[in-house]
Amino acid sequence: MRTGRSGSAVPARAADGDERDPRARGIGVRCQGVVHLYRTFEGHDVVALRGVDLAIAPGERVAFLGPSGSGKSTLLQLLGGIQRPSAGRIFLGDEEISRMGERYLARIRSRSVSTMLQGATRNLLPYATARQNIGFARLALSAADRRDAMLDSELLGRVGLDDQADQTVSTMSGGQRQRLALACAVSTGPELLLADEPTSQLSHQDRDHVLHLLHSVGDDFGTTIVVVTHQPEVAATFPRTVTMKGGRVGAEGRDGSEYVVIGADGDLHLPGHLSAEWRPGTLVRIEDEGTGKLVISRADEETQ
Repeated sequence: MRTGRSGSAVPARAADGDERDPRARGIGVRCQGVVHLYRTFEGHDVVALRGVDLAIAPGERVAFLGPSGSGKSTLLQLLGGIQRPSAGRIFLGDEEISRMGERYLARIRSRSVSTMLQGATRNLLPYATARQNIGFARLALSAADRRDAMLDSELLGRVGLDDQADQTVSTMSGGQRQRLALACAVSTGPELLLADEPTSQLSHQDRDHVLHLLHSVGDDFGTTIVVVTHQPEVAATFPRTVTMKGGRVGAEGRDGSEYVVIGADGDLHLPGHLSAEWRPGTLVRIEDEGTGKLVISRADEETQ
């Protein structure tokens, strides 16, 4: 993300060929058959992700939804190269980060991808000021990129922290820290921005500040944005939603419509209202009407 010395945004190049800063263009992400296992403290292996196939186009804004333990935060960390999948492939643009050497992967994480972890304190230096935290986040940038980056004052203003620029993090409220964590995440002008529960436990006003910055980054700079949230009202502000269930993508929402996603092995998750009524083991008939539409009926309904 770049601005001129005055803090005004550098024009972006649209699809028709208008001028745009190449660094500001979002980058696409693809998952192919991603599986991830982790071991508990008790020594048990847990399958967090089960063959995830997912493609996110450059510049898309996507919200991951799902119950606790569904795999959404794990998937976010895999996309950011913080963890490596147990199996499967993950591509950032044309590069496969799932098999990349740690040294090169660290370079990509510092320059192309920003990940905001859940819990503001995990993303900030508590003894430093807001302005110093932003400076620390930009250490990996070249001198030229730091000069061209958005001014600290403008960035802090976008999240309503104009008066806290020289305040230490340890003296800030929880909402202020959360907003600062996001400001630091976008301060490097990433091609891919990943945020885990960026609006968790925030007041409505703080939540709106965070959402405003997220969407303005997408609107102004074309950054690809992926967030994890448990709040449907937050997810509703995103053009696309991905609902995780049981370690895989169960459903997607696009342009106000909800779609069930068929897995690689042919299984699918029923919409929430049906899965609550149709318990495991329910006999279901699926019939093709021949018009491209399927009719799904429960066996006990046929005998009524």
